[in-house]
Amino acid sequence: MSSNEPATRSAVDDHASARRLRRKVIALSIAAALGGFLFGFDSSVINGAVKAIEEDFNLGDLPLLSGFTVASALLGCAIGAYFAGRLADRIGRIPVMLIGAGLFLISSIGSGFAFAVWDLIIWRVIGGLGIGIASVIAPAYIAEIAPKAVRGALASLQQLAITLGIFAALLSDTLLQGAAGGANEPLWFGADAWRWMFVACAVPAIVYGLLAWRLPESPRYLAGKDRQSDARDVLASVMPKSEVDDALAEIEQSLKEDRENARTASLRGKMFGLLPVVWVGILLSMFQQLVGINVIFYYSTSLWSSVGFDTTNASTSFTISVVTSIINVAVTFVAIFFVDKIGRRPLLLTGSAGMVVSLGLMAVAFSQSVLVDGAPQLPGAWGPLALVGANLFVIFFGATWGPIVWVLLGEIFPNRIRGKALGIAAAAQWLTNFAITETFPALSSFSLAFTYGLYTFFALVSFVFVFFAVPETKGRSLESMDSLKVVRKRDRVVAQQ
Repeated sequence: MSSNEPATRSAVDDHASARRLRRKVIALSIAAALGGFLFGFDSSVINGAVKAIEEDFNLGDLPLLSGFTVASALLGCAIGAYFAGRLADRIGRIPVMLIGAGLFLISSIGSGFAFAVWDLIIWRVIGGLGIGIASVIAPAYIAEIAPKAVRGALASLQQLAITLGIFAALLSDTLLQGAAGGANEPLWFGADAWRWMFVACAVPAIVYGLLAWRLPESPRYLAGKDRQSDARDVLASVMPKSEVDDALAEIEQSLKEDRENARTASLRGKMFGLLPVVWVGILLSMFQQLVGINVIFYYSTSLWSSVGFDTTNASTSFTISVVTSIINVAVTFVAIFFVDKIGRRPLLLTGSAGMVVSLGLMAVAFSQSVLVDGAPQLPGAWGPLALVGANLFVIFFGATWGPIVWVLLGEIFPNRIRGKALGIAAAAQWLTNFAITETFPALSSFSLAFTYGLYTFFALVSFVFVFFAVPETKGRSLESMDSLKVVRKRDRVVAQQ
């Protein structure tokens, strides 16, 4: 036997072990990312049910109430996101995931059997609590369970899962409406198709709950509860044994720093009471929603129906919605591929410019709407042009502002204020989302051209905001950054060099 054979065999065994560990951590991350899938699914399943809900609950003359019915889940989101982190630190990540799955399940069943609009709103808020929890816990768990070498790639699964959830919800709505012959037509057991659209959310909720039940607890949480032995076992299951001690020591050092930072952390500053970097996070979150992206996914079915696209037999508007969501999934990979190659600012600026053009095209197209037999129509080429504008909008948003805002929010805040600042930024995002979703029915009934003109204006302002206020974080360590002044000083030094 050659003397090199044992070494060769050992190298092969080490490689096989590394691949096995890699597959396991990927599987754990996918299971956790199902929270993002439910986030996308539950927030978009309302799309196919809006018109039928308006008819069943006589909301046709109450656009603000109709908008509130759709947007009510977002209020639950803000509450769920705010308390999720604190609750997870107290009882653990896995129990909070199970609570989120349970809220999803309860909401889906309750919404499907709602007997009045106020009843539906309550169930939507409960579902929103689950969405808010998932939006915080899933990426946090992935970041805490994944080794450094693959953490970035696995963290991107959350955004991908959200877009897949949106697609699955729209596809589910399409199939259920098609089977019944209309969203307001009876399907199984005499229940209308729109009710089954909500009940369908129970399936991924149950799957998520079962998978979460089998996930190991976060090693960071275990170490924080003085369960070092359990934390070591979890780390050993996802990384080579030679790296476990160093990883555990790093976690314990991080927990020590967090405890020290908690005593000195403050968001207060001279700019309207907050640090400039906190305002950057808040405005990034707000502009992500002010361009009206969620209108496309919450209301696209009724939007295209309202301007004359046939929805009676061919389910044209549903088909349009599903195609749009497929585009949204595909362009997410563009952001994942380029964000670390060309930087955050160039992508955001490109996205803002593209959204100005595409939203402007939609505003112009909708301004050409005419009434034919009392129903709105887009004459000639204006209908296809509006569709082109909508899908270009989704492309520019999905490849830039959609995922990259979350990347920046994780990078621009220093450690000592990160938790509080992220909580405020997330709350600002959900509340802005609520405002846009709530006002769209009333604005669109007034004028779709004006509505999309307003979104175009916000896209233009977002370009100016990024150009003058948002720092580039590519390749930088920003752990000690207290304000934008620090970043600007670094930018000047780099420019001089």
